Amino acid sequence: MFTAGLLISIAVLLAAGITAFYLTRTRLINRKLAQAEAQARRVLQDAQVDTEKLRKEKVLEAKEEIYALRSEFDSQVREGKRELGATERRLSQKEENLNKRESAILEKEKELEQRSGAIAGCEKNAELLQQKCEVLIENELRSLERVSGMTVEEAKKQLLRNLEVEAMRDGTMMVKRIEEEAHAVAQREARKIIVQAIQRCAAEHAVESTVSVVDLPNEEMKGRIIGREGRNIRALEQTTGVDLIVDDTPGAIILSGFDPLRREVARMAIEELLNDGRIHPARIEEVVEKARAGLESRMIQEGEAAAFEVGVRDLHPGIIKMLGRLKYRTSYGQNVLDHSIEVAYLAGIMAAECRANSIIARRAGLLHDIGKAVDRDIEGTHIQLGVEMLRRFGESPEVIHAMECHHFDVEFRSLEAVLVQAADAVSAARPGARREILESYVKRLEKLESLAESFSGVAKAFALQAGREIRIIVESSKVSDEQALWLTKDITKKIESELQYPGQIKVTVIREMRVVDYAR
Repeated sequence: MFTAGLLISIAVLLAAGITAFYLTRTRLINRKLAQAEAQARRVLQDAQVDTEKLRKEKVLEAKEEIYALRSEFDSQVREGKRELGATERRLSQKEENLNKRESAILEKEKELEQRSGAIAGCEKNAELLQQKCEVLIENELRSLERVSGMTVEEAKKQLLRNLEVEAMRDGTMMVKRIEEEAHAVAQREARKIIVQAIQRCAAEHAVESTVSVVDLPNEEMKGRIIGREGRNIRALEQTTGVDLIVDDTPGAIILSGFDPLRREVARMAIEELLNDGRIHPARIEEVVEKARAGLESRMIQEGEAAAFEVGVRDLHPGIIKMLGRLKYRTSYGQNVLDHSIEVAYLAGIMAAECRANSIIARRAGLLHDIGKAVDRDIEGTHIQLGVEMLRRFGESPEVIHAMECHHFDVEFRSLEAVLVQAADAVSAARPGARREILESYVKRLEKLESLAESFSGVAKAFALQAGREIRIIVESSKVSDEQALWLTKDITKKIESELQYPGQIKVTVIREMRVVDYAR
Protein backbone atom coordinates (compact mmCIF):
# COMPACT_ATOMS: atom_id res chain seq x y z
CA MET A 1 0.00 0.00 0.00
CA PHE A 2 2.86 2.23 0.71
CA THR A 3 4.30 1.61 -2.57
CA ALA A 4 1.03 2.22 -4.49
CA GLY A 5 0.33 5.47 -2.66
CA LEU A 6 3.87 6.62 -3.37
CA LEU A 7 3.50 5.97 -6.99
CA ILE A 8 0.16 7.84 -7.10
CA SER A 9 1.78 10.81 -5.32
CA ILE A 10 4.65 10.83 -7.80
CA ALA A 11 2.25 10.68 -10.71
CA VAL A 12 0.19 13.53 -9.25
CA LEU A 13 3.31 15.57 -8.78
CA LEU A 14 4.49 14.86 -12.32
CA ALA A 15 1.13 15.86 -13.75
CA ALA A 16 1.18 19.03 -11.68
CA GLY A 17 4.71 19.84 -12.89
CA ILE A 18 3.82 19.20 -16.52
CA THR A 19 0.76 21.38 -16.23
CA ALA A 20 2.78 24.18 -14.64
CA PHE A 21 5.45 23.87 -17.41
CA TYR A 22 2.84 23.97 -20.12
CA LEU A 23 1.15 27.02 -18.62
CA THR A 24 4.47 28.82 -18.22
CA ARG A 25 5.45 28.03 -21.83
CA THR A 26 2.08 29.19 -23.09
CA ARG A 27 2.48 32.53 -21.32
CA LEU A 28 5.98 32.94 -22.82
CA ILE A 29 4.67 32.18 -26.31
CA ASN A 30 1.80 34.58 -25.96
CA ARG A 31 4.18 37.27 -24.80
CA LYS A 32 6.46 36.69 -27.83
CA LEU A 33 3.50 36.72 -30.18
CA ALA A 34 2.40 40.05 -28.72
CA GLN A 35 5.90 41.45 -29.19
CA ALA A 36 6.03 40.14 -32.77
CA GLU A 37 2.65 41.67 -33.60
CA ALA A 38 3.75 44.99 -32.17
CA GLN A 39 7.00 44.86 -34.23
CA ALA A 40 5.01 43.89 -37.34
CA ARG A 41 2.72 46.87 -36.86
CA ARG A 42 5.74 49.14 -36.53
CA VAL A 43 7.34 47.68 -39.70
CA LEU A 44 4.05 48.08 -41.57
CA GLN A 45 3.77 51.69 -40.48
CA ASP A 46 7.38 52.37 -41.57
CA ALA A 47 6.71 50.67 -44.95
CA GLN A 48 3.65 52.77 -45.54
CA VAL A 49 5.65 55.92 -44.79
CA ASP A 50 8.46 54.86 -47.19
CA THR A 51 5.96 53.91 -49.90
CA GLU A 52 4.29 57.26 -49.76
CA LYS A 53 7.65 59.01 -49.90
CA LEU A 54 8.77 56.89 -52.92
CA ARG A 55 5.47 57.54 -54.72
CA LYS A 56 5.88 61.24 -54.29
CA GLU A 57 9.48 61.09 -55.59
CA LYS A 58 8.46 59.08 -58.68
CA VAL A 59 5.58 61.40 -59.45
CA LEU A 60 7.99 64.33 -59.21
CA GLU A 61 10.50 62.62 -61.54
CA ALA A 62 7.72 61.79 -64.03
CA LYS A 63 6.58 65.40 -64.07
CA GLU A 64 10.16 66.58 -64.66
CA GLU A 65 10.63 64.11 -67.53
CA ILE A 66 7.31 65.11 -69.10
CA TYR A 67 8.41 68.72 -68.92
CA ALA A 68 11.75 67.94 -70.56
CA LEU A 69 10.12 65.98 -73.36
CA ARG A 70 7.63 68.71 -73.97
CA SER A 71 10.43 71.29 -74.17
CA GLU A 72 12.38 69.11 -76.66
CA PHE A 73 9.24 68.59 -78.75
CA ASP A 74 8.61 72.32 -78.83
CA SER A 75 12.17 73.02 -79.97
CA GLN A 76 11.91 70.36 -82.73
CA VAL A 77 8.63 71.84 -83.91
CA ARG A 78 10.20 75.31 -84.07
CA GLU A 79 13.24 73.89 -86.04
CA GLY A 80 10.91 72.06 -88.45
CA LYS A 81 8.99 75.28 -89.05
CA ARG A 82 12.25 77.13 -89.83
CA GLU A 83 13.40 74.39 -92.31
CA LEU A 84 10.01 74.33 -93.95
CA GLY A 85 10.15 78.07 -94.46
CA ALA A 86 13.65 77.81 -95.99
CA THR A 87 12.46 75.01 -98.31
CA GLU A 88 9.50 77.08 -99.41
CA ARG A 89 11.79 79.99 -100.20
CA ARG A 90 14.15 77.75 -102.27
CA LEU A 91 11.25 76.26 -104.18
CA SER A 92 9.89 79.65 -105.00
CA GLN A 93 13.34 80.76 -106.22
CA LYS A 94 13.69 77.63 -108.40
CA GLU A 95 10.27 78.25 -109.83
CA GLU A 96 11.35 81.76 -110.80
CA ASN A 97 14.53 80.38 -112.46
CA LEU A 98 12.51 77.80 -114.41
CA ASN A 99 10.21 80.52 -115.62
CA LYS A 100 13.19 82.56 -116.79
CA ARG A 101 14.70 79.50 -118.61
CA GLU A 102 11.41 78.74 -120.25
CA SER A 103 11.23 82.24 -121.62
CA ALA A 104 14.85 82.02 -122.84
CA ILE A 105 14.14 78.69 -124.57
CA LEU A 106 11.16 80.19 -126.30
CA GLU A 107 13.31 83.05 -127.56
CA LYS A 108 15.98 80.56 -128.83
CA GLU A 109 13.35 78.54 -130.62
CA LYS A 110 12.20 81.65 -132.43
CA GLU A 111 15.83 82.45 -133.30
CA LEU A 112 16.44 78.88 -134.58
CA GLU A 113 13.34 79.06 -136.76
CA GLN A 114 14.67 82.26 -138.27
CA ARG A 115 18.12 80.68 -138.83
CA SER A 116 16.66 77.53 -140.39
CA GLY A 117 14.88 79.69 -142.88
CA ALA A 118 18.13 81.49 -143.69
CA ILE A 119 20.00 78.14 -144.00
CA ALA A 120 17.41 76.81 -146.40
CA GLY A 121 17.96 79.87 -148.57
CA CYS A 122 21.76 79.35 -148.40
CA GLU A 123 21.41 75.71 -149.40
CA LYS A 124 19.43 76.70 -152.45
CA ASN A 125 22.11 79.23 -153.37
CA ALA A 126 24.84 76.60 -152.78
CA GLU A 127 23.13 74.12 -155.08
CA LEU A 128 22.91 76.76 -157.77
CA LEU A 129 26.61 77.63 -157.29
CA GLN A 130 27.60 73.91 -157.38
CA GLN A 131 25.75 73.44 -160.64
CA LYS A 132 27.52 76.48 -162.07
CA CYS A 133 30.91 75.13 -160.83
CA GLU A 134 30.30 71.72 -162.38
CA VAL A 135 29.49 73.36 -165.68
CA LEU A 136 32.63 75.52 -165.44
CA ILE A 137 34.82 72.48 -164.47
CA GLU A 138 33.44 70.48 -167.38
CA ASN A 139 34.16 73.34 -169.74
CA GLU A 140 37.68 73.71 -168.32
CA LEU A 141 38.34 69.96 -168.65
CA ARG A 142 37.26 70.06 -172.29
CA SER A 143 39.50 73.04 -172.86
CA LEU A 144 42.44 71.26 -171.17
CA GLU A 145 41.82 68.11 -173.21
CA ARG A 146 41.84 70.17 -176.42
CA VAL A 147 45.03 71.97 -175.38
CA SER A 148 46.94 68.90 -174.03
CA GLY A 149 45.66 66.39 -176.53
CA MET A 150 44.92 63.87 -173.74
CA THR A 151 41.73 62.69 -172.13
CA VAL A 152 41.17 62.76 -168.38
CA GLU A 153 41.88 59.01 -168.08
CA GLU A 154 45.10 59.37 -170.06
CA ALA A 155 46.16 62.28 -167.87
CA LYS A 156 45.45 60.23 -164.72
CA LYS A 157 47.50 57.32 -166.07
CA GLN A 158 50.35 59.68 -166.95
CA LEU A 159 50.22 61.23 -163.49
CA LEU A 160 50.21 57.80 -161.85
CA ARG A 161 53.17 56.74 -163.97
CA ASN A 162 55.08 59.84 -162.95
CA LEU A 163 54.20 59.27 -159.29
CA GLU A 164 55.24 55.62 -159.57
CA VAL A 165 58.61 56.54 -161.09
CA GLU A 166 59.15 59.21 -158.44
CA ALA A 167 58.11 56.84 -155.63
CA MET A 168 60.40 54.11 -157.01
CA ARG A 169 63.28 56.57 -157.16
CA ASP A 170 62.63 57.79 -153.62
CA GLY A 171 62.21 54.19 -152.41
CA THR A 172 65.44 53.17 -154.11
CA MET A 173 67.33 56.04 -152.53
CA MET A 174 65.85 55.24 -149.12
CA VAL A 175 66.69 51.54 -149.46
CA LYS A 176 70.18 52.44 -150.57
CA ARG A 177 70.68 54.83 -147.68
CA ILE A 178 69.35 52.32 -145.12
CA GLU A 179 71.47 49.53 -146.56
CA GLU A 180 74.57 51.70 -146.56
CA GLU A 181 74.02 52.63 -142.92
CA ALA A 182 73.29 49.02 -141.95
CA HIS A 183 76.30 47.77 -143.93
CA ALA A 184 78.55 50.36 -142.34
CA VAL A 185 77.52 49.39 -138.82
CA ALA A 186 77.51 45.65 -139.58
CA GLN A 187 80.88 45.77 -141.34
CA ARG A 188 82.42 47.76 -138.50
CA GLU A 189 81.19 45.34 -135.81
CA ALA A 190 81.93 42.24 -137.90
CA ARG A 191 85.38 43.53 -138.78
CA LYS A 192 86.14 44.18 -135.13
CA ILE A 193 85.01 40.70 -134.08
CA ILE A 194 86.87 38.95 -136.93
CA VAL A 195 90.06 40.96 -136.35
CA GLN A 196 89.99 40.12 -132.65
CA ALA A 197 89.46 36.45 -133.46
CA ILE A 198 92.29 36.41 -136.04
CA GLN A 199 94.68 38.22 -133.69
CA ARG A 200 93.97 35.76 -130.89
CA CYS A 201 94.39 32.78 -133.24
CA ALA A 202 97.50 33.46 -135.31
CA ALA A 203 98.03 29.99 -136.78
CA GLU A 204 101.03 28.98 -138.87
CA HIS A 205 100.44 27.48 -142.28
CA ALA A 206 102.53 25.20 -144.45
CA VAL A 207 101.10 23.96 -147.72
CA GLU A 208 101.50 20.19 -147.94
CA SER A 209 102.42 18.45 -151.17
CA THR A 210 101.96 14.94 -152.50
CA VAL A 211 105.49 13.77 -151.65
CA SER A 212 107.34 12.81 -148.46
CA VAL A 213 111.09 12.65 -147.88
CA VAL A 214 112.89 10.00 -145.85
CA ASP A 215 116.44 10.83 -144.75
CA LEU A 216 119.05 8.07 -145.13
CA PRO A 217 122.03 7.61 -142.84
CA ASN A 218 124.32 6.99 -145.83
CA GLU A 219 124.24 6.37 -149.56
CA GLU A 220 124.70 2.61 -149.15
CA MET A 221 121.15 2.34 -147.84
CA LYS A 222 119.76 3.26 -151.26
CA GLY A 223 121.16 0.05 -152.68
CA ARG A 224 119.77 -2.03 -149.82
CA ILE A 225 116.33 -0.45 -150.23
CA ILE A 226 116.41 -1.21 -153.95
CA GLY A 227 117.55 -4.76 -153.27
CA ARG A 228 118.82 -7.42 -155.66
CA GLU A 229 117.29 -6.77 -159.06
CA GLY A 230 114.93 -4.25 -157.37
CA ARG A 231 112.91 -6.79 -155.38
CA ASN A 232 112.92 -4.77 -152.15
CA ILE A 233 111.68 -1.55 -153.77
CA ARG A 234 109.03 -3.49 -155.70
CA ALA A 235 107.85 -5.14 -152.46
CA LEU A 236 107.66 -1.74 -150.75
CA GLU A 237 105.68 -0.21 -153.61
CA GLN A 238 103.27 -3.15 -153.80
CA THR A 239 102.56 -3.35 -150.07
CA THR A 240 102.28 0.41 -149.44
CA GLY A 241 100.83 1.62 -152.76
CA VAL A 242 103.38 4.47 -152.88
CA ASP A 243 106.00 5.23 -155.53
CA LEU A 244 109.60 5.34 -154.25
CA ILE A 245 111.89 7.74 -156.10
CA VAL A 246 115.56 6.94 -155.54
CA ASP A 247 117.40 9.56 -157.58
CA ASP A 248 120.57 11.52 -157.22
CA THR A 249 119.32 13.40 -154.15
CA PRO A 250 122.06 12.75 -151.59
CA GLY A 251 121.00 11.10 -148.34
CA ALA A 252 117.27 10.92 -149.06
CA ILE A 253 114.58 9.05 -150.95
CA ILE A 254 111.21 10.50 -152.01
CA LEU A 255 107.83 8.88 -151.43
CA SER A 256 105.23 10.00 -153.97
CA GLY A 257 101.49 9.38 -153.67
CA PHE A 258 98.18 11.21 -153.42
CA ASP A 259 97.04 9.32 -150.32
CA PRO A 260 98.72 10.83 -147.22
CA LEU A 261 97.87 7.72 -145.16
CA ARG A 262 99.75 5.47 -147.52
CA ARG A 263 102.71 7.84 -147.63
CA GLU A 264 102.79 7.95 -143.82
CA VAL A 265 102.67 4.11 -143.59
CA ALA A 266 105.48 3.87 -146.13
CA ARG A 267 107.59 6.44 -144.28
CA MET A 268 107.12 4.70 -140.93
CA ALA A 269 107.90 1.30 -142.47
CA ILE A 270 111.09 2.52 -144.21
CA GLU A 271 112.34 4.23 -141.02
CA GLU A 272 111.69 1.00 -139.09
CA LEU A 273 113.57 -1.02 -141.75
CA LEU A 274 116.49 1.42 -141.65
CA ASN A 275 116.71 1.16 -137.86
CA ASP A 276 116.40 -2.63 -137.92
CA GLY A 277 118.78 -3.21 -140.82
CA ARG A 278 117.00 -6.33 -142.09
CA ILE A 279 115.52 -5.46 -145.47
CA HIS A 280 113.92 -8.23 -147.51
CA PRO A 281 110.40 -8.83 -148.93
CA ALA A 282 109.11 -10.94 -146.02
CA ARG A 283 110.40 -8.44 -143.46
CA ILE A 284 108.98 -5.56 -145.51
CA GLU A 285 105.44 -7.04 -145.38
CA GLU A 286 105.72 -7.57 -141.64
CA VAL A 287 106.97 -4.02 -140.98
CA VAL A 288 104.30 -2.47 -143.21
CA GLU A 289 101.52 -4.24 -141.28
CA LYS A 290 103.10 -3.10 -138.04
CA ALA A 291 103.28 0.46 -139.37
CA ARG A 292 99.57 0.36 -140.31
CA ALA A 293 98.66 -0.74 -136.77
CA GLY A 294 100.89 1.95 -135.29
CA LEU A 295 99.30 4.57 -137.53
CA GLU A 296 95.83 3.60 -136.25
CA SER A 297 96.89 4.21 -132.64
CA ARG A 298 98.65 7.43 -133.66
CA MET A 299 95.47 8.69 -135.32
CA ILE A 300 93.54 8.12 -132.07
CA GLN A 301 96.22 10.08 -130.18
CA GLU A 302 96.07 12.88 -132.74
CA GLY A 303 92.27 13.05 -132.43
CA GLU A 304 92.41 13.14 -128.63
CA ALA A 305 95.12 15.82 -128.71
CA ALA A 306 93.09 17.98 -131.12
CA ALA A 307 89.93 17.68 -129.00
CA PHE A 308 91.88 18.50 -125.83
CA GLU A 309 93.58 21.46 -127.49
CA VAL A 310 90.32 23.21 -128.40
CA GLY A 311 88.51 22.18 -125.21
CA VAL A 312 85.94 19.82 -126.76
CA ARG A 313 85.01 16.95 -124.42
CA ASP A 314 82.91 13.80 -124.42
CA LEU A 315 83.54 12.91 -128.06
CA HIS A 316 82.63 9.41 -129.19
CA PRO A 317 85.71 7.16 -129.71
CA GLY A 318 84.65 6.66 -133.32
CA ILE A 319 84.63 10.43 -133.89
CA ILE A 320 88.03 10.78 -132.22
CA LYS A 321 89.50 8.15 -134.55
CA MET A 322 88.03 9.84 -137.65
CA LEU A 323 89.27 13.19 -136.34
CA GLY A 324 92.79 11.75 -136.16
CA ARG A 325 92.52 10.62 -139.81
CA LEU A 326 92.16 14.29 -140.77
CA LYS A 327 95.83 14.71 -139.79
CA TYR A 328 96.62 12.85 -143.02
CA ARG A 329 94.10 14.64 -145.25
CA THR A 330 94.66 17.86 -147.18
CA SER A 331 92.39 20.36 -148.93
CA TYR A 332 94.12 22.57 -151.52
CA GLY A 333 97.36 21.72 -149.74
CA GLN A 334 96.01 22.76 -146.31
CA ASN A 335 96.11 20.14 -143.55
CA VAL A 336 92.47 19.42 -142.68
CA LEU A 337 93.06 18.73 -138.97
CA ASP A 338 95.04 21.94 -138.48
CA HIS A 339 92.32 23.77 -140.44
CA SER A 340 89.59 22.23 -138.22
CA ILE A 341 91.42 23.23 -135.04
CA GLU A 342 91.80 26.78 -136.33
CA VAL A 343 88.11 26.95 -137.29
CA ALA A 344 87.16 25.71 -133.80
CA TYR A 345 89.28 28.44 -132.20
CA LEU A 346 87.90 31.19 -134.47
CA ALA A 347 84.28 30.08 -134.08
CA GLY A 348 84.60 29.87 -130.29
CA ILE A 349 86.17 33.33 -130.03
CA MET A 350 83.57 34.96 -132.30
CA ALA A 351 80.74 33.18 -130.46
CA ALA A 352 82.00 34.55 -127.15
CA GLU A 353 82.15 38.07 -128.63
CA CYS A 354 78.59 37.71 -130.02
CA ARG A 355 77.24 36.16 -126.78
CA ALA A 356 76.40 32.94 -128.60
CA ASN A 357 77.01 29.37 -127.39
CA SER A 358 80.79 29.06 -127.71
CA ILE A 359 80.73 25.35 -126.75
CA ILE A 360 78.51 24.44 -129.71
CA ALA A 361 80.51 26.74 -132.02
CA ARG A 362 83.86 25.15 -131.05
CA ARG A 363 82.48 21.63 -131.31
CA ALA A 364 80.90 22.25 -134.73
CA GLY A 365 84.03 24.03 -135.95
CA LEU A 366 86.22 21.09 -134.98
CA LEU A 367 83.89 18.58 -136.66
CA HIS A 368 82.82 20.61 -139.71
CA ASP A 369 85.12 18.67 -142.13
CA ILE A 370 84.85 15.27 -140.41
CA GLY A 371 83.32 13.84 -143.58
CA LYS A 372 86.68 14.23 -145.36
CA ALA A 373 88.11 11.48 -143.16
CA VAL A 374 85.80 8.90 -144.78
CA ASP A 375 87.39 6.74 -147.48
CA ARG A 376 86.98 8.01 -151.01
CA ASP A 377 85.22 4.88 -152.24
CA ILE A 378 82.04 5.86 -150.36
CA GLU A 379 79.67 8.05 -152.37
CA GLY A 380 78.45 11.41 -151.12
CA THR A 381 79.84 14.83 -150.33
CA HIS A 382 81.94 15.32 -147.24
CA ILE A 383 79.01 17.24 -145.64
CA GLN A 384 76.57 14.38 -146.25
CA LEU A 385 79.08 11.81 -144.98
CA GLY A 386 79.87 13.97 -141.95
CA VAL A 387 76.19 14.47 -141.04
CA GLU A 388 75.53 10.75 -141.31
CA MET A 389 78.57 9.96 -139.16
CA LEU A 390 77.69 12.49 -136.42
CA ARG A 391 74.11 11.23 -136.25
CA ARG A 392 75.35 7.66 -135.97
CA PHE A 393 77.64 8.62 -133.08
CA GLY A 394 74.89 10.58 -131.24
CA GLU A 395 75.95 14.21 -131.71
CA SER A 396 73.43 16.93 -130.81
CA PRO A 397 71.19 18.43 -133.53
CA GLU A 398 72.62 21.92 -132.87
CA VAL A 399 76.19 20.77 -133.64
CA ILE A 400 75.06 18.82 -136.73
CA HIS A 401 73.14 21.83 -138.08
CA ALA A 402 76.09 24.21 -137.55
CA MET A 403 78.38 21.66 -139.24
CA GLU A 404 76.19 21.08 -142.32
CA CYS A 405 75.70 24.81 -143.06
CA HIS A 406 79.33 25.81 -143.62
CA HIS A 407 79.05 25.46 -147.43
CA PHE A 408 75.55 27.05 -147.65
CA ASP A 409 73.96 23.66 -148.46
CA VAL A 410 71.38 24.21 -145.69
CA GLU A 411 69.66 27.43 -144.60
CA PHE A 412 71.08 28.93 -141.41
CA ARG A 413 68.85 28.52 -138.37
CA SER A 414 71.28 29.50 -135.61
CA LEU A 415 73.97 32.08 -134.96
CA GLU A 416 76.51 29.35 -134.23
CA ALA A 417 76.07 27.98 -137.77
CA VAL A 418 76.81 31.41 -139.26
CA LEU A 419 79.92 31.77 -137.08
CA VAL A 420 81.23 28.33 -138.11
CA GLN A 421 80.82 29.28 -141.79
CA ALA A 422 82.61 32.60 -141.20
CA ALA A 423 85.43 30.89 -139.30
CA ASP A 424 85.84 28.35 -142.10
CA ALA A 425 86.08 31.17 -144.67
CA VAL A 426 88.61 33.10 -142.54
CA SER A 427 90.81 30.05 -142.06
CA ALA A 428 90.73 29.18 -145.76
CA ALA A 429 91.36 32.77 -146.84
CA ARG A 430 94.53 33.30 -144.79
CA PRO A 431 97.49 34.13 -147.05
CA GLY A 432 99.44 30.94 -147.69
CA ALA A 433 96.80 28.68 -146.19
CA ARG A 434 95.81 27.04 -149.47
CA ARG A 435 97.14 26.64 -152.96
CA GLU A 436 95.00 26.28 -156.03
CA ILE A 437 95.71 24.69 -159.38
CA LEU A 438 96.26 27.30 -162.08
CA GLU A 439 93.77 25.75 -164.47
CA SER A 440 90.92 25.65 -161.93
CA TYR A 441 91.83 29.18 -160.84
CA VAL A 442 91.54 30.50 -164.39
CA LYS A 443 88.28 28.63 -164.95
CA ARG A 444 86.80 30.11 -161.80
CA LEU A 445 87.67 33.66 -162.91
CA GLU A 446 86.27 33.04 -166.39
CA LYS A 447 83.05 31.64 -164.97
CA LEU A 448 82.73 34.65 -162.65
CA GLU A 449 83.10 37.08 -165.57
CA SER A 450 80.76 35.15 -167.87
CA LEU A 451 78.12 34.96 -165.13
CA ALA A 452 78.14 38.76 -164.77
CA GLU A 453 78.11 39.31 -168.56
CA SER A 454 75.00 37.13 -168.91
CA PHE A 455 72.80 39.94 -167.54
CA SER A 456 71.11 42.38 -169.89
CA GLY A 457 72.75 45.81 -170.12
CA VAL A 458 76.22 44.60 -169.02
CA ALA A 459 78.93 45.78 -171.43
CA LYS A 460 82.00 44.19 -169.81
CA ALA A 461 83.01 42.46 -166.55
CA PHE A 462 86.51 42.21 -165.02
CA ALA A 463 87.54 39.86 -162.21
CA LEU A 464 90.15 41.45 -159.91
CA GLN A 465 92.20 40.54 -156.85
CA ALA A 466 92.30 36.78 -157.55
CA GLY A 467 88.53 36.65 -157.90
CA ARG A 468 87.84 38.57 -154.67
CA GLU A 469 86.26 41.46 -156.62
CA ILE A 470 84.41 41.86 -159.92
CA ARG A 471 83.81 45.19 -161.61
CA ILE A 472 80.93 45.40 -164.07
CA ILE A 473 80.54 48.17 -166.64
CA VAL A 474 76.95 48.68 -167.81
CA GLU A 475 75.50 50.60 -170.75
CA SER A 476 74.04 53.87 -169.51
CA SER A 477 71.38 53.88 -172.23
CA LYS A 478 69.96 50.56 -171.04
CA VAL A 479 70.52 50.69 -167.26
CA SER A 480 69.46 53.63 -165.06
CA ASP A 481 70.94 54.54 -161.68
CA GLU A 482 68.08 52.81 -159.84
CA GLN A 483 68.32 49.72 -162.04
CA ALA A 484 72.07 49.55 -161.39
CA LEU A 485 71.35 49.06 -157.68
CA TRP A 486 68.98 46.15 -158.34
CA LEU A 487 71.37 44.72 -160.96
CA THR A 488 74.09 44.56 -158.30
CA LYS A 489 71.79 42.61 -156.00
CA ASP A 490 70.74 40.20 -158.78
CA ILE A 491 74.35 39.48 -159.77
CA THR A 492 75.31 38.96 -156.11
CA LYS A 493 72.49 36.45 -155.59
CA LYS A 494 73.44 34.54 -158.75
CA ILE A 495 77.10 34.37 -157.69
CA GLU A 496 76.09 33.06 -154.28
CA SER A 497 73.84 30.39 -155.79
CA GLU A 498 76.07 29.16 -158.65
CA LEU A 499 79.70 29.62 -157.55
CA GLN A 500 81.78 28.18 -154.72
CA TYR A 501 84.51 30.43 -153.38
CA PRO A 502 86.35 31.10 -150.12
CA GLY A 503 85.62 34.34 -148.30
CA GLN A 504 83.54 36.93 -150.15
CA ILE A 505 83.40 38.56 -153.59
CA LYS A 506 82.91 42.32 -153.92
CA VAL A 507 80.52 43.24 -156.76
CA THR A 508 80.92 46.77 -158.19
CA VAL A 509 78.62 48.08 -160.95
CA ILE A 510 79.92 51.13 -162.87
CA ARG A 511 77.52 53.29 -164.92
CA GLU A 512 79.08 56.09 -166.93
CA MET A 513 77.20 58.63 -169.05
CA ARG A 514 79.11 59.80 -172.14
CA VAL A 515 77.81 62.40 -174.60
CA VAL A 516 79.77 62.71 -177.87
CA ASP A 517 79.37 65.33 -180.57
CA TYR A 518 81.53 66.61 -183.40
CA ALA A 519 82.21 70.23 -184.36
CA ARG A 520 82.33 70.59 -188.15
